[in-house]
Amino acid sequence: MAQMHAVGISSSPDIALHGFSVHQGNFGCHRKCWFYKEINARAIGFCAKISSHYHLQQKCAVRCQGILNVTGGGTQEDVVHSKKTDVMGSNNGGLRGKLNKVVLAYSGGLDTSVIVPWLRENYGCEVVCFTADVGQGDLEMDGLEEKAKASGASQLVVKDLKEEFVREYIFPCLRAGAIYERKYLLGTSMARPVIAKAMVDVAKEVGADAVSHGCTGKGNDQVRFELTFFALNPELQVVAPWREWNITGREDAIEYAKKHNVPVPVSKKSIYSRDRNLWHLSHEGDILEDPANEPKKDMYMMTVDPEDAPNHPEYLEIGIESGLPVSINGRKLSPASLLSELNKVGGKHGIGRIDMVENRLVGMKSRGVYETPGGTILWAAARELESLTLDRETIQMKDLLALKYAELVYAGRWFDPLRYSMDAFMERITETTTGSVMLKLYKGSVTVASRKSPHSLYREDISSFETGAIYNQADAAGFIRLYGLPTRVRAMLEKGL
Repeated sequence: MAQMHAVGISSSPDIALHGFSVHQGNFGCHRKCWFYKEINARAIGFCAKISSHYHLQQKCAVRCQGILNVTGGGTQEDVVHSKKTDVMGSNNGGLRGKLNKVVLAYSGGLDTSVIVPWLRENYGCEVVCFTADVGQGDLEMDGLEEKAKASGASQLVVKDLKEEFVREYIFPCLRAGAIYERKYLLGTSMARPVIAKAMVDVAKEVGADAVSHGCTGKGNDQVRFELTFFALNPELQVVAPWREWNITGREDAIEYAKKHNVPVPVSKKSIYSRDRNLWHLSHEGDILEDPANEPKKDMYMMTVDPEDAPNHPEYLEIGIESGLPVSINGRKLSPASLLSELNKVGGKHGIGRIDMVENRLVGMKSRGVYETPGGTILWAAARELESLTLDRETIQMKDLLALKYAELVYAGRWFDPLRYSMDAFMERITETTTGSVMLKLYKGSVTVASRKSPHSLYREDISSFETGAIYNQADAAGFIRLYGLPTRVRAMLEKGL
């Protein structure tokens, strides 16, 4: 029986088994006895198990031979032998379970490059890499497909999300005035939900049952990705390798990559951890982990040192309609094009550098340095125009809600009903925030030169120090007496009057 040869029993059609023989599936006894009928039944069951084991190995051999036909390396026997310890892509699952197809948020860096073989090894799954173009630049996009497939992915899906990112995520935050802990303009926080949303869409397109990301268990991004997955498709399984594997740092990751023949363009030397998109560039790690260290001059990539910026200022006019930027110096541009142009101009003048220690969602403090040239210019323009178009009570309420809005975005709750409701409020109250603001850029600073709006609540005839017909200065006396009445009553009580 051939199946007996496959598992190393015997190649003979008659197989001796402790005094008995198996011939073409029939078990015979040299001594006819009822006792051996039970032995006969057990032996038939034993042969069935051997046959089943053989068929599994035959399937494995066929799959491995297919791999050999594609790669042209090794022998079938070599692959079958290695299959005992390498379960990547197995229909029977991996070391940690079985998934069918996983969509991985892929950057082409070290972490996501080693995640590809790790997913296949541990979950026996096909890996579809996904890369979102949110304005990180051509340098980071070059050669990604080759890298992904060399790591073991079946395909790479790339989507250009720049316009959607600016229009649907950045501009609503700008309109809301969202800023986290007085400084952070939420560059990474806004990018994660648009990427995660696209991953959910890709998972549906390719028929994936799971998604995966390369976020560490110490950061905010794991929360931002997974809350979006939960909100848009709660049936998707989520795999977060950094919370599961034994890789503890870059050196371990590099060794794993070498072991699995994954090409990675890095060395073991420590470098900054960066995240770039059309809104900003963040820097973390290396010497920045000590808040006492000043950032090195050569660390910055989007902005020049303000000391080296041009010695002459540059003026820009930002056009705004209903709280959203639409033009530069009278030229109407798409959201992504507008921001991209402002990044270049602002970067040339050293605009938008922020160095801060922030409170992460997971409880620890972290130090980061951010470059947000175009965003800083837009922030100044939007806030300044509101000073004309919004009344005191509205501005105060808006500023109060902006803190909560920023907190929701920072915490990954973009698709939370509360944020939707707050966004509706922001949209409503900025309907009249239309006009233009002239800004002066000079050596790292943004100064407002002028502002105007057809809906301005500022009236020169009222605000002028010259006497006007609308405002009678004598009326102020009665107002002050009424407004200050609680103060007078308290003082009278304390003095026994």
